[in-house]
Amino acid sequence: MAAARALAVIGGGPAGLMAAEVAIAAGIEVDLYDAKGSVGRKFLIAGKGGLNLTHSEPMPGFARRYRERETEIARWLRDFDAQALRDWALGLGVDTFVGSSGRVFPLDLKAAPLLRGWVRRLRDQGVRFHMHHRWRGWNDDAALRFATPEGERNVSADAVLLALGGGSWPQLGSDGAWQDFLRARDIDIAPLQPANCGFDIDWTAHFAERHAGAPLKPIVAHWRDLSGEAQSLQGECVATATGIEGSLIYAISADLRDTISRDGAALLHLDLTPGRDLQRLRDALAKPRGSRSFSEHLRRQAGLDGVKAALIHEAVAKSQLGDAAVVAQTIKRLPLTLRRPRPLAETISSAGGVRLEAMDDALMLIAAPGTFCAGEMLDWEAPTGGYLLTACFASGYRAGKGAAAWLLTRPL
Repeated sequence: MAAARALAVIGGGPAGLMAAEVAIAAGIEVDLYDAKGSVGRKFLIAGKGGLNLTHSEPMPGFARRYRERETEIARWLRDFDAQALRDWALGLGVDTFVGSSGRVFPLDLKAAPLLRGWVRRLRDQGVRFHMHHRWRGWNDDAALRFATPEGERNVSADAVLLALGGGSWPQLGSDGAWQDFLRARDIDIAPLQPANCGFDIDWTAHFAERHAGAPLKPIVAHWRDLSGEAQSLQGECVATATGIEGSLIYAISADLRDTISRDGAALLHLDLTPGRDLQRLRDALAKPRGSRSFSEHLRRQAGLDGVKAALIHEAVAKSQLGDAAVVAQTIKRLPLTLRRPRPLAETISSAGGVRLEAMDDALMLIAAPGTFCAGEMLDWEAPTGGYLLTACFASGYRAGKGAAAWLLTRPL
């Protein structure tokens, strides 16, 4: 009997696991290697507050979430979209529901049962798992090098599929170390950058000490994108000791990050009282406050206290606190200067990675035939809300199909 063709999948996140599943279903032998003691570490962390598996937004709006990579990722999604992901989860006994925001979750909101069932099924299908294998590139004979607790191990495979993650949460395995190994082979890589991240603001020490961790809700963010177009979005965020973060900020972080990169800083305005127009607010604040403190006047007339009131003190000079027009304008358009994104290691995800132009449509590296890449290590980004995970699954599906097809055309 002829020997089976062998694929080495390196990286045990959703993209790598999906690629392994697709390849073994096509009759390819699959060995999966991961640096950690178990697979899916970041996937489990993503599910700690309720696993947001995908989103119910229909196409083409769904694909537009991928910004500059809309066209390429739309092709991936034609093969494996949000509904396919929900159907796949159901095949593992995990039913899903659509939340009020359009996000899709497992009924029990947990990641662990889905991951356990998936790994069990992959083992039953014949995928061989090799833990504590940290990839270290290739040796002079083109064999894969792995650092293991027993020393270096060299492995030969007919094809390789890299799903090594980006640069966020390095303690979970995605530390970006793969960049050096690929650059040594002249693979074009866009620098890794923070995505879905918070930003630093030069708060006063008093504000940082008293209001770190305080939620800001509801608010409307106003900013300008890179083309200068005015944008706005309502949501929630959190003041931190260093600046600001949270779902609203993550959703617009790509524009803010790129503006900082271009201009050295980004200006963000917050409307602290959505639903109250400027003139009514000005009239209310112009009422005499008598012996009441400014903070009490602000609370009674504008409904602001706590962190929102503190932000007014941050933005308005003490000499102008009695000017109702200035205070009202600040409440409706509180200016915040964002100095820098938080470090990559702290962020939810990363942008940058292997440029899609360096790959063919099957996600094989043009300069390294037989080497495929998938997941967050590719040069794309998406907001939270299930879009990140969906594209990771879809890229793993496409790369796994591509690797299997490539192997099946090779002579044994």
